[in-house]
Parts: sequence; structure tokens; C-alpha cells
Amino acid sequence: MIRKARIEDIRQIQELINQYARQVLMLPRPLSNLYECLRDFWVCEENNRIIGCCALHIIWEELAEIRSLAVKKSWQGRGVGQQLVKAAIFEAEELGCKAIFALTYIPNYFKRLGFRKISKEKLPHKIWTECINCPKFPDCEEVALIKRL
Repeated sequence: MIRKARIEDIRQIQELINQYARQVLMLPRPLSNLYECLRDFWVCEENNRIIGCCALHIIWEELAEIRSLAVKKSWQGRGVGQQLVKAAIFEAEELGCKAIFALTYIPNYFKRLGFRKISKEKLPHKIWTECINCPKFPDCEEVALIKRL
């Protein structure tokens, strides 16, 4: 079931995200950040366990970012990530966003969802504030993709 995250989900969301962060596939999220950004998150719940999460973060006027997309390995390939991204896209449209972007190591995944590759330099400088905390900064290999809404 896809739904907005609740306070009681935070520790499971952190566990899921930080599992991928330990593999240096995404940024770790401290609990304080997750509580602050709780309203950004969508989750997929199965048998009272969080099996996937995705955040929609408003960056600037008419621009949002898909962040922290993570699905438990045992659930990958079943459409969970796609459902989460679609929920975030729908919310972005409802909020009046004109575009949504993602920074990712799996660009083909987002291309299948209608995103297209763009140069990172075309994104607002504001997005780089979190990049400073990344262990791969400044030699990041993430690909920027955008979808016009």
C-alpha cells in the first residue's frame, strides 16, 4: 500500500535509506533530517513493514526533486519504486510544479518513467547544498534527469 509517511515510519525509513548509504549509493539521512522532512515522504507498506520510500522535495518555484528512493532488495522488480515515484509526481502536479528532477546512479530507471537526461549545471545551485556532505563530492557520478509536468 502506497501512502504518506507517518512519524512511526521514520526509523524504518532511516534503516532502508542508510542500508543503501552504506553502499555509497545515496546520502545517509539522520533521524533529525527525516523528522524535519517527514511530509516529503511516501512509503510502501506491506504487512506493517516499510518496504520502500521516496521523497518529493520542493526546491524552488515550480521545481521539485525526487529524493531517497529506496526499495528493499527482496521487493525490487515488482513495481514498488515505480508506484512511489508516480505518487510523488502526482503530488508535484497537485502542488503546481512544472518540473521534477532526480540525481541518480540508475538513469535508465527514470528514463522509463519519462525523465530525460540534462546537464547538472542547468539545475539551480540550491540543489548542491546537500552534495557537500556526500563522500563522493566533488567527483560525483550521479546523472541528472528531469521530467516536465
